[in-house]
Amino acid sequence: MPTNRHLIALDLDGTLLTDEKEISAYTKSMVQQAMKEGHIVVIATGRPHRASISYYHQLGLETPMVNFNGALIHHPTDNKWDVLHTPLPNRTAKKIIQTCYDFEVENIFAEIKDNMYLDRFDQQFLDIFTEPEQEDLITVGSLKNHLTEDPTSLLIHPKPHHVEELRQYLNDKHASIIEHRKWGVPWDIIEVVRKGINKAVGLKKIAHYYHIPVENIIAFGDEDNDLEMIEFAGVGVSMGNAIDELTQISNYQTKTNEEDGIGSFLANYLKLSSNPEISK
Repeated sequence: MPTNRHLIALDLDGTLLTDEKEISAYTKSMVQQAMKEGHIVVIATGRPHRASISYYHQLGLETPMVNFNGALIHHPTDNKWDVLHTPLPNRTAKKIIQTCYDFEVENIFAEIKDNMYLDRFDQQFLDIFTEPEQEDLITVGSLKNHLTEDPTSLLIHPKPHHVEELRQYLNDKHASIIEHRKWGVPWDIIEVVRKGINKAVGLKKIAHYYHIPVENIIAFGDEDNDLEMIEFAGVGVSMGNAIDELTQISNYQTKTNEEDGIGSFLANYLKLSSNPEISK
């Protein structure tokens, strides 16, 4: 174990993953070299467990994982680890769903851990957010009727001209209970989670578990759901493709997700032993 052990937090989309949703050979080799040298690597993503576990296994991780931007913090390979699940109150979720109906949004998608609820059937939506083998986890039909438990998150697909108006309404009516972020898949999505939930919450818990001081936390991100995590980490790194707001608060900026930004930063910052098979 190195005396200067670091906790390395990796966002997935636009950060660890290329635009083809793959981990490049070089970045994978540098992440695994960091692990070999005693550093701890975790995934911190807005994705649910089911959509991140394959990357977790590709990297050979045996650490906790932050899903749903911090609404679910768990350990995929250790059942004894204390799971922290912080869903939205169902009552609040139902009010937001009614607001979505009033705004005539295109669709609403609710998730309770790995179970999925889609308000209206939409094959393109299912293709993006689910895998064919996960069909038994999906319920399609009015969320007003089918959503009976507290959801981990809500994803809203609004009409483009309603995005800002709907976000403002959520601020005006529900700011004390929820957080909401906007991101793009091929369209604008508004993601809603419980107030106070973000990736930094998960990172704090994991850093405490491994006794890693804040100054030894390296976090990589590119979007507004990475803001708190990048600000919290002693070494906050924005990708070359990151939004301006994130770049402004980060300690460092690296190359883009298409240019092995994570791999090259870790190699230099941690002075990793080079991998002779994959040079950069």
